[in-house]
This record gives sequence, C-alpha cells and structure tokens, in this order.
Amino acid sequence: MTNIATLVLQNDAGSNAAGGAMLAAGGMFLLFYLAILVVFVVGMWRVFEKAGQPGWAAIIPIYNAYILLKIAGRPGWWLLLCLIPLVNVVIFFIVSMDVAKAFGQSAVFGIVLLFLFSFIGYLVLGFGNYRYTGTATA
Repeated sequence: MTNIATLVLQNDAGSNAAGGAMLAAGGMFLLFYLAILVVFVVGMWRVFEKAGQPGWAAIIPIYNAYILLKIAGRPGWWLLLCLIPLVNVVIFFIVSMDVAKAFGQSAVFGIVLLFLFSFIGYLVLGFGNYRYTGTATA
C-alpha cells in the first residue's frame, strides 16, 4: 500500500510541474501578444491622427474599422462586409492598398506592410515621413 501511495504522490508532483510549465508558457505568450497589440494600437493611433481622424478611435474595435474605411475612401456600408467571414479578408486587402495609396505609397506597400505585417506597417506609416494626401478613391 505504501508503494502505491508513493507512486501516486510522485505522479501528482510531475503533473503539477507540467501544469506550472504550461502556465508559465501561456503567460509568456500572453505578454508577447499584448506587446504586439500595444505596438499595433500605437501605430494605428498615429496613422489616424495624420489622416485628421481622432487617434483614440484606434482602440474602439468596430469603430476603428469604420475610420480605416474613411481614410481609405471607401463607403461606410463596407463595414457590414467586414463582418462576413472570408469576405472581410478581401475587404481588408483592398482597404490596405487604398490606405497605402492615401499616404502616397504603392499597393505593394499596402499588401506587404499594412495587410501581412500590419503591426510594423502602421508604425512605419505613423512614425515615418509619410503624409496623408487624401483618399485613394477620390
């Protein structure tokens, strides 16, 4: 009976150690994710201000997509398209190209930096020497 109790206690200690390691890894992932999120919001805040929009709009989830549509020169009803799965990917692909053009950049800039690597792209637009020249579709 003692051997079984010892085996159970050893097994329980191993489970606790594994659980603690998983919790630590999850916490590190959460911190990394929050750091990326903060960088993204700071960059988007600056882009919004350069475009003459309120910077605080970058932290309001649905409203920031609406403001991004305004910066890109797209109609507000496109926000409804952003709520449809798979269609939203195409919409944000187009909006990324339009935002890049509104800041005097190429469509490739929009695709690579604003669509694929948006946390870097919005920092580049926000803190770089880029000026908002108006909507690309106007």
